[in-house]
Amino acid sequence: MRVDTIALGGGWPGPASPATDVFAPFREASPDRPFVVGQLGQSLDGRIATVSGESRGISGDSALVHLHRIRAHVDAVIVGAGTIIADDPRLSVRAVKGVSPARVVIDPSGRLDARGNWLAEDGARRILVTGASEPACAAAEIIRLERREGLIPPAAIVEALFARGLTRLLVEGGARTLAAFIEAGLLDRLHLLVAPMIIGSGRNGLELSPIGTLASALRPRVQTHLLDGGDVLFDCDFSCCRQRSC
Repeated sequence: MRVDTIALGGGWPGPASPATDVFAPFREASPDRPFVVGQLGQSLDGRIATVSGESRGISGDSALVHLHRIRAHVDAVIVGAGTIIADDPRLSVRAVKGVSPARVVIDPSGRLDARGNWLAEDGARRILVTGASEPACAAAEIIRLERREGLIPPAAIVEALFARGLTRLLVEGGARTLAAFIEAGLLDRLHLLVAPMIIGSGRNGLELSPIGTLASALRPRVQTHLLDGGDVLFDCDFSCCRQRSC
């Protein structure tokens, strides 16, 4: 496991720094297949929110800059409807220079209305993936996919986006949406950002299907990077373990 120190106050280190390797897989991704990266920010004890749902402030400024830089490196950012309802995120690139990616929201049952920051008319594509026959978000491009047990299979979402020219995808939230993509064996990388705080209660981060033995645990190749401010980035390479059996 390699540990690098990253000072993000004035941006990323120069090209000579090994810390820039975290984005090499983005740049080198083949256009002939989807490249899927997940991102999750959590506390030292694996919490992503308090019992009241408060989550803003867990990740430090440098971690947020890193998130925006990921957005600037992908074609589309994906979130579930629950994240839109709870946080109303903008899902755009603001903290660094770059073009905002397409904003993709997964809403299997048509819970969302035609409001929200994700629908802002700023030049970025807005895509609603749904199983509902009459979704309310007329301002967004609609992708209708078949539901299975009430959910839309992540593989079908990736395939539909790839067919529309969106090859580099960021699964940003929430934790259940990210877990579904991991369970489906679709992630190439996971950028797990751990903040130097202990919350002690509240919502857990990743929760996957139960396993009986550690032999079934996912073991991605990991490099760690210390961000300015104390957050630690775990850059997890899932190419060696796309399926549960790795």
